[in-house]
Amino acid sequence: MKLVDGTTVTMPDTPENQARYPQQTNQKPGLGFPIMRAVGLLCLATGAVLDTVMGPYAGKGSSEQALFQKLMPGISDGDLIVADGYYCTYFVIALLQAQGVDVLMPQHQRRKTDFRTGQRIGHKDHRVTWHKPKIRPHWLSQDQYEAAPDTLIVRELKVRSKILITTLVSTAQASSHALAALYQQRWNIELDLRNIKSTLGLASLTCKTPDMNEKQWWIGMLAYNLIRLLMMESAKLADILPRQISFKHAVQMWAAWTRIALPGHPCPDALYALVAQQRVGTRPGRIEPRAIKRRPNSFPLMTEYRGLAREKIRLHGHPKKLK
Repeated sequence: MKLVDGTTVTMPDTPENQARYPQQTNQKPGLGFPIMRAVGLLCLATGAVLDTVMGPYAGKGSSEQALFQKLMPGISDGDLIVADGYYCTYFVIALLQAQGVDVLMPQHQRRKTDFRTGQRIGHKDHRVTWHKPKIRPHWLSQDQYEAAPDTLIVRELKVRSKILITTLVSTAQASSHALAALYQQRWNIELDLRNIKSTLGLASLTCKTPDMNEKQWWIGMLAYNLIRLLMMESAKLADILPRQISFKHAVQMWAAWTRIALPGHPCPDALYALVAQQRVGTRPGRIEPRAIKRRPNSFPLMTEYRGLAREKIRLHGHPKKLK
């Protein structure tokens, strides 16, 4: 079982970075930062990054679906992809099914579900036939569009307030309860991306050229996977699941160990035991508002080039502090 999702990171405002990863189009030059979009394929069991691909934030071929298509050759027959509703499109599912890959995703917001149609499986659970769209998406080639099947048979089921879509079309393959429990684990990739961007500090890359920023991202993925490997070995020793161990605690333990360990000395069982001590809390069905309580500092936004702002300060001094 594999997870897929996308995120964005920023980089320094240099001409080289702007050329490959432009800033948002509604921002004036000099006021924004280049934005790189990254899509990652992660292992559900361990959280390890299996592959990642990068692209600009906007423009042709920059959508998450277009970038995800580049990751599809690394997905194997028999895999199950769990993703959010953005990936729940006819052609994404068709391409994955052609590789023998099943999916579990929430219904796309633009598609409507009517449980009075199709073949009934259970309460708010049925099999339906999707028909091939007449409009080819921009990220799909003409040959791929023509090779796509004219219809897809998918299963639609309602879990609480969410409609789930899967290619596991019979209860013999997966019950509705099993699918609901599996989809709850999709949130792990949101936590994994937070660990990559916040815990490892990759939300803002620091290099002045796009090539070096891409290298920095790849080195970050390597460091992330090394921590996941440490967590996996610790989980084996403690006879628990890797997802039960705190990622940040593992980073802190490894950082402390490298300061005292001899060069080239292997990781002892004592380190694995320390990493496995801090467990992640079990909070099923947790709901939190997407809001912040702490107020931001009362500094104004910079609306001009930094050099011009510095020159104004030299000539006229700092502006009065905002109350």
